[in-house]
Amino acid sequence: MLLLLLAIYLLTSPLLGRLFYPFHYREQIEAAGEKYRVDPLLIAALIKVESGFRREAVSSQGARGLMQIMPETAEWVAGKIGYRDFSPELLFQPEINIELGTYYLADLLQLFQGNRVVALAAYNGGRGKVGRWLEEGVWDGRLENLEQIPYRETRDFVYRVLQAYARYRQYYGNR
Repeated sequence: MLLLLLAIYLLTSPLLGRLFYPFHYREQIEAAGEKYRVDPLLIAALIKVESGFRREAVSSQGARGLMQIMPETAEWVAGKIGYRDFSPELLFQPEINIELGTYYLADLLQLFQGNRVVALAAYNGGRGKVGRWLEEGVWDGRLENLEQIPYRETRDFVYRVLQAYARYRQYYGNR
């Protein structure tokens, strides 16, 4: 009986959950979240899904760093926030990657009136494509209709980030 209680405790314990859902780069994530008004736990969930917190991650499409930002997107964001002498190699620096990625996510959240589901879809699939899906009625922007998204990768990405976000809220909600 004691062994069963111990097993139940471990399976529901935030300590064990935090092993599977780490909060690396917490200081940088919280600073960027505060600066751009994005929930740091959403940022952590996005990083967990995008790169598994590997700062040197590079996708097959060329996205780089923790938040898997495409160099062209990063250059656009860098210009918006006043980074001088931007270079794609800077995307491997956690503080810079987190700031650029968080600004971009904040911009998408603003563009899509705070709708996390749509903003996450745009983060993965591109703002233009997602905007067209919404305009053309391909997708209504609701979580329960995620299967309407034409790209499986984007559907899976949104679902995985939202699942991770729920875990981060569960394990770090009171930070």
